[in-house]
Amino acid sequence: MYPILFEIFGIPISSYGVSKALAALAAFVLLAREFRRLRWDPDVAGTLVMATTIVGFLGGKLYYLAEHLGSLTIHDFGTSGFTWYGGFLAGLVTFVVVARRHRLPLPELAAVSVAPLSVAYGIGRLGCLLAGDGTYGPPSDLPWAMAFPNGTMPTTVPVHPTPLYEAVAAFAVAGLLWTVRRRWRPSAVIGTYALLTGGARFLIEFVRVNDEAVLGLTQPQLWSLVLVLAGAVLLALPVWRPAYGQGGRADGRSQPTPRRPTISVRRS
Repeated sequence: MYPILFEIFGIPISSYGVSKALAALAAFVLLAREFRRLRWDPDVAGTLVMATTIVGFLGGKLYYLAEHLGSLTIHDFGTSGFTWYGGFLAGLVTFVVVARRHRLPLPELAAVSVAPLSVAYGIGRLGCLLAGDGTYGPPSDLPWAMAFPNGTMPTTVPVHPTPLYEAVAAFAVAGLLWTVRRRWRPSAVIGTYALLTGGARFLIEFVRVNDEAVLGLTQPQLWSLVLVLAGAVLLALPVWRPAYGQGGRADGRSQPTPRRPTISVRRS
């Protein structure tokens, strides 16, 4: 693997950092395109991506430190060691704050954001794979098993490349959501993201190296179940946007009922 890609004036440029920058850039490009389609200010897309990225990383780091409070070392305060669900929760709060500040409709905004978010997550997981940051699974003799002798947490034994599994799942989810984003209601798009993303992480955790928390499940699996449940609730709502002439508009909002013309009769 390649934890360090190259150096600029003696400063090492890590694959982990480059992947996160590319993830934010990809999210911005896709989200700005959606903002233009909806005739929203695309500059707000940049603000949204930047704010959620920064606060998300901060939340992921704080969550990680809280998880390992009893065994922290100086290395835990470096550029590695983040918990995705901590970043997700912090980013979610920031997302709502930015949406309210710029008076954007939250359901519609979330619906056009989940596909870019999934693309960004997939790119980020590829960065974890290149860095060999230790988020891989147990030893495996499968044909696609990988060793990470030069990783930040090296292993010479072939293991499950779980970051690759997550990246593939994230890109698949993003492709589906990008396809249906104009035809499905916002609740269905968001619910599908939550159900598939949570379900994928829940299953991949069975081949990851994480400590069990409750009932043989890891902490990420418990958060995944919450995400799956939230997605199922949202998917219980109608999926398709109402068509023109069927009591709705193409943007998913209700069509106003036309008033009947008033006919005045003059008596002679």
